[in-house]
Amino acid sequence: MRQTWQQGGQGWVANQRIFDAAFAPLTAALIERTGWAGGERVLDVGCGAGTLLEEGVRAGVEMVGVDVSTAMVEAARERVPAARLVEADAQTTDLLAAAPGTPFDRVVSRFGVMFFSDPVAAFANLRRASRPGATLTFVCWRSREANPVFSQGSEILAAALPEPPPSTPPGAPGPTAFADPDRLRTILDGAGWGEAEVEPFDFSCDYGVDGSDGVEERLAVILSSNGRVAWEQLQATVGEERQAELLDEVRADLRSRRVDGVVRIPAATWLVAARNPAADG
Repeated sequence: MRQTWQQGGQGWVANQRIFDAAFAPLTAALIERTGWAGGERVLDVGCGAGTLLEEGVRAGVEMVGVDVSTAMVEAARERVPAARLVEADAQTTDLLAAAPGTPFDRVVSRFGVMFFSDPVAAFANLRRASRPGATLTFVCWRSREANPVFSQGSEILAAALPEPPPSTPPGAPGPTAFADPDRLRTILDGAGWGEAEVEPFDFSCDYGVDGSDGVEERLAVILSSNGRVAWEQLQATVGEERQAELLDEVRADLRSRRVDGVVRIPAATWLVAARNPAADG
């Protein structure tokens, strides 16, 4: 997974403005649910290019971001110089040693916790870095079936491959690892987090930026994110003419499914909150 994000992080960095616009409703809901306040110390897990770090610093919060992607960490450091950045694996790293200071008042994440190989151990590690009473708040995807945002446009690239992409077993590390809310509650309970709440949050990813219809923006996201692996395989196996044809097919498909003239795709997530009931002895 570290290798995946080392390779894919650059695409996220290049398109961070598009991701921020598409995820804006979710980001606002996550921040509201977190309820951070000035003077608190907050850990952002899988901080990416620094969206939450920037919002926290603006609110007077001491923000620490951790991510396995070098590109992401460098981008976040440039974007939010007032935040502390740690390039590390949050599931195994001693986070208070990596970012010395008081235990965290809050742990937050936007799509950064679904990739743990051992989620119980990972969430326990996050809890050990948190003070008694600290909160954990994050968003994660629900099922692929509930999220056309995973496939709209990118399925054209997948269909052009000689063999279909391998399916991911339920619960395996990846975007939809926590699609099952009961499993997610069990994981948090096993890690020692209490008062877990798992609530659905549905929104629309709007890819229109600065008045555009969102077609090129969505295409950029496909090529750098959910369709990146398929596109890399196609670039290695088909000629430039066919590559251009496929991109035009994706554009035509996206235009045909615009909503009020803009690419808007439904997204289904869980908004999760829990509390650290006690410090480890």
